[in-house]
Amino acid sequence: MNIIFTNERSLGLSYFTARFILGISFFNAAIWKIFILSPTQHAQQFFLIPFQATWIPEPLLWLLGMTIPFIELAIGILLCLGLRSKETAFLTGLLLILTTYGHSLLEPLYNISQGLTMARVALVLFLLAIPNKNDIFSLECVFGYFVKNLKTD
Repeated sequence: MNIIFTNERSLGLSYFTARFILGISFFNAAIWKIFILSPTQHAQQFFLIPFQATWIPEPLLWLLGMTIPFIELAIGILLCLGLRSKETAFLTGLLLILTTYGHSLLEPLYNISQGLTMARVALVLFLLAIPNKNDIFSLECVFGYFVKNLKTD
């Protein structure tokens, strides 16, 4: 059992678990927003109608409402596969900042601990804090291994 759970592997398993849970969360949300709800309906229901009385211009609301589902889809895929994990975690953090701002704009005393926001923030912070070298259960690690071995041959 100690062979499987060395410190490096344990950290790798932790990184994989956090990355995959976060990836699935965004992937499934995006699938629903794109293929079940539709990007247009997403923009209207979650951006145009709720934010119509705010300072945010309507074209920006359309842009955000139409593109966020596709950004979430890309985030979900990249995190699940383990490609560009640090950059993707940072992008996810920016998206969560945007989401938190939007919620608090509509509801100034917005409780950030409701729903998935706080769990997602914790996972993003974990992914950003742990060095990439520990992400040993990822396609990026597999590609790096093969590239390294090709160079030595």
